[in-house]
Amino acid sequence: MAAAASSLLAAAASSSSRAAISVRRPRAASAAAAAAASIPSSSRTSFTPLRASPARALRSRVVASAAPAMEPPAVSRVSTVVDVDLGDRSYPIYIGPGLLDEPDLLQRHVIGKRVLVVTNTTVAPLYLEKVTWALTHQNPNVSVESVILPDGEKYKDMDTLMKVFDKAVESRLDRRCTFVALGGGVIGDMCGFAAAAFLRGVNFIQIPTTLMAQVDSSVGGKTGINHPLGKNLIGAFYQPQCVLIDTETLNTLPDRELASGVAEVVKYGLIRDAPFFEWQEKNMAAILAREPSALTYAIKRSCENKAEVVAQDEKESGLRATLNLGHTFGHAIETGLGYGEWLHGEAVAAGTVMAADMSYRLGWIDESIKKRTFDILDQAKLPVTPPKGMTVEKFKNIMAVDKKVADGLLRLILLKGPLGGCVFTGEYDRKALDETLRAFCDN
Repeated sequence: MAAAASSLLAAAASSSSRAAISVRRPRAASAAAAAAASIPSSSRTSFTPLRASPARALRSRVVASAAPAMEPPAVSRVSTVVDVDLGDRSYPIYIGPGLLDEPDLLQRHVIGKRVLVVTNTTVAPLYLEKVTWALTHQNPNVSVESVILPDGEKYKDMDTLMKVFDKAVESRLDRRCTFVALGGGVIGDMCGFAAAAFLRGVNFIQIPTTLMAQVDSSVGGKTGINHPLGKNLIGAFYQPQCVLIDTETLNTLPDRELASGVAEVVKYGLIRDAPFFEWQEKNMAAILAREPSALTYAIKRSCENKAEVVAQDEKESGLRATLNLGHTFGHAIETGLGYGEWLHGEAVAAGTVMAADMSYRLGWIDESIKKRTFDILDQAKLPVTPPKGMTVEKFKNIMAVDKKVADGLLRLILLKGPLGGCVFTGEYDRKALDETLRAFCDN
């Protein structure tokens, strides 16, 4: 199985020049994009350089006449468009500052006259009015409903999801409606799953407002909710009509949430894009300082990597599983500690360090890669060890129900070879896993 995974990754690397993604640049690029143009792109593919009361959800209905007095910019500020190539289900990822001020970007992807915006109590006061305006500006035939959910991973469950269905049914939405996910990864996953299930499938749009969602969860069509026994065990693969990334939404993101998203950015460099990892080592301070050109490039390159993998393996039969580096350990931390105690990226960061440690114990990477993995996540101010209370037994019990278990065999994503190489395999010495768990856990 390891050999098969290795050959799959090798084939993906050799086909990178034929990557099923493209990057389009409008004639008028933003200043941030111009600044990022001096940052070299990855050699893999040729690109142009560059919390609240859970008692119940709050609901509202807005029509075009209630929109605030705004006007769209004269020139589009889309700096980059990354296309996710899935045949007749392909869709664009728009990246740039101030994109919520451009109504056409959203309206061109709305089918029908009814829209349901799904958001949370944190994001709604910041962006719901603006998104409603963007959906209805000079578009009086469209009406917008909204459902405002409690904020946090601990609400990513069936009870909260039912509030979305309740609003959709009460509003008598039909199959031509469009759901809009406005928020971070939890909102995107739940809204996407609701769209996949409501009337057996309606259109939806992703508007991610956290770095985690912008670089990872909003792209690729993974949707779902958590189960008390495991994270993301209930869900569906369901692709959006588009992903709209307004980089200015990161201005309201807390530092802890920003750092959490960095864990997924680091992942892409470790598993498939060594030049991107090396760029991160040099520019981590700029990313954490929210320097616009650095953030834009980190988002762009992450989306390019994610789009390429999804185009080749949409349903995670092999290659796409490698995007879960550190996630098996990380999901165990989230489940064992209690959903929401640690942010997803914090758990993934600690899990990534554990995966690198295990890879080194297997003799699959040299010590320098193990150290660089630790150092970059530590520099990003992310946890590099599991929390107290995570025992070897707790890890093993939770990991036994991980989605990557096949025929009773726990498969892991581990680093192998030079920087940028990894495998998805169940063929490894179990002693190495035990040694890693004992080294990092309370016993």
